[in-house]
Amino acid sequence: MAPHIVSAFESDLQELRARLSEMGGLAEEQLSESLDAVRRRDLPLARRVITKDLELDQREIALEELAVRTLALRQPLAQDLRETIAALKIASTLERIGDLSKSIAKRVSPMSETDLAAIGGERLNNSILGMGQLAQTQLSDVLDAYGARDTAAAVNVWRRDVEIDELYNSLFRELIDLMTRERGAVSHGAHLMFVAKNLERIGDHATFIAEMTYYVVIGQPLSDDRPKGDPLFPLPEVDSLTDRETV
Repeated sequence: MAPHIVSAFESDLQELRARLSEMGGLAEEQLSESLDAVRRRDLPLARRVITKDLELDQREIALEELAVRTLALRQPLAQDLRETIAALKIASTLERIGDLSKSIAKRVSPMSETDLAAIGGERLNNSILGMGQLAQTQLSDVLDAYGARDTAAAVNVWRRDVEIDELYNSLFRELIDLMTRERGAVSHGAHLMFVAKNLERIGDHATFIAEMTYYVVIGQPLSDDRPKGDPLFPLPEVDSLTDRETV
């Protein structure tokens, strides 16, 4: 292969890495701000999270165009091919995380109308935020692992997903109990339930990025033996239920 072709290909790969890193940073920021909006009942911040999601969508499209062009013109092989394909899949995953963060932000307005002290919901609210911190850590750790091509760190994230699953199951039980005991807590509890489900899904997306990291470096998929908690009651995908909501 001619030297100028090699140089152009390396430039494309570096650009893909840079764009993916920017998307990862933006996805982390959206998740962090959506949880801050929930914690502070901050409607302006929630609106900014929703608006910012468009930028992540646009970045995914731009990265996809670059990746497809790279595949068509450079015809990468082996690890370079795996990295290009993984960039496409991870970009789509980060866009999805942005959607889930936006969905969390859409819950801020109806939840801000609830008097938590009156329904005894402060502890559960804090538990949701604790689950959010865990999801943030998983996302940050896996993006670091991908950037460093650190398979050990990626596998560690992959195995820790069960922690989020178990916390989701525990929160689900407590929320059902709260809504059963406190009639006034039904609406707020339902919103918290959807927030928890979104966070559980973000944890799943983080494990997928871990799997992509392993695949890029090793060239083989991870096994199917990842520890996984079984949700007590699978909620439907929630984006379609929240798209009509405003904050």
